[in-house]
Amino acid sequence: MNRRIRTLLVALLPVFVLAIAGSLVTVPFVALGPGPTFNTLGDKDGGPVVDIQGVPIHQTSGNLNMTTVAVQDGLNIFDAFGFWVDGRYGLVPRAEVYPPDVPRDKVDESNKADFKQSEDNAELAALHYLKYPTVVKLGSVAADGPAHDALRAGDQLLSVAGKPIATSQDVVDAVRGAQPGTVVPVRLRRDGAEQTVDVKLGARPDDSAKGYLGVTPDETPDGPVKMTFNLSDVGGPSAGLMFTLAVIDKMSAGDLNGGKFVAGTGTIDPQGKVGPIGGIQYKMVAAREAGAETFLVPADNCTEALQHHPDGLRLVKVDTLNTAVDALRALDAGQPAPACG
Repeated sequence: MNRRIRTLLVALLPVFVLAIAGSLVTVPFVALGPGPTFNTLGDKDGGPVVDIQGVPIHQTSGNLNMTTVAVQDGLNIFDAFGFWVDGRYGLVPRAEVYPPDVPRDKVDESNKADFKQSEDNAELAALHYLKYPTVVKLGSVAADGPAHDALRAGDQLLSVAGKPIATSQDVVDAVRGAQPGTVVPVRLRRDGAEQTVDVKLGARPDDSAKGYLGVTPDETPDGPVKMTFNLSDVGGPSAGLMFTLAVIDKMSAGDLNGGKFVAGTGTIDPQGKVGPIGGIQYKMVAAREAGAETFLVPADNCTEALQHHPDGLRLVKVDTLNTAVDALRALDAGQPAPACG
């Protein structure tokens, strides 16, 4: 072999070794970046993202996009450097996304459960906003709980301790402050007939000074309406607000978004409270790249959003479902809406 070539190969050998090592060794980081966005008013895989049956549905236009964060795992040194240089991604310790003491499949299951809860909360929040009647039935009764002999899964609760039951929260509120051993009357409907049973409250497992029934209430529409949210391979609770707005838009006359491209994020509870989420800087990038001009930001995320928002994206601050709907209607009318900052 030519001496010059041999010398060159010897000089480059450490580089080759480092390159091979860098491509084989993973780093303890994941890359977070803009993920897919989905128009909750549109279709996905041939069907509506938000499918509502049993009630009249109004025509909608424009976009109400939910946003996601993409997670890139299993990075080697070169992958991590490439994402860092890209600028659209951020590197965070892998343990923040996938705790080392929790199996990956358990993390995925938890994310899917959170997503399902966001769908359920969105349905209830929208129905409450629209003043659509709901009923509260028992989803389950703890086998070792204080109500196991008196109540059954499927019972419709009418009142507890003399307080009318219209929402799941009403059940919690009815026994709030009651001590273990307190006997409370429960008015219910079972097999079409009303009856009243007495339940002696037990001690809550997490606080022995407080009483509890040991039941899981399940609030559902009191009528033929049925909702299905058709998105797969999405996890976490942050789609709740946008799902809720899509339901309201479809069940109400007129365009909630004024026919424009609105995106956003935020958790929601059945009472319509909007909560903060993670990764908002990446969600805003994804929304702007998809064409959004307005982005609904949970109030608690406003400071972070102001530090990272893309040019040309209007940030609207929301803390409840009511403020979100009012803000969209104000923008459609050419009026100011609550803004971050």
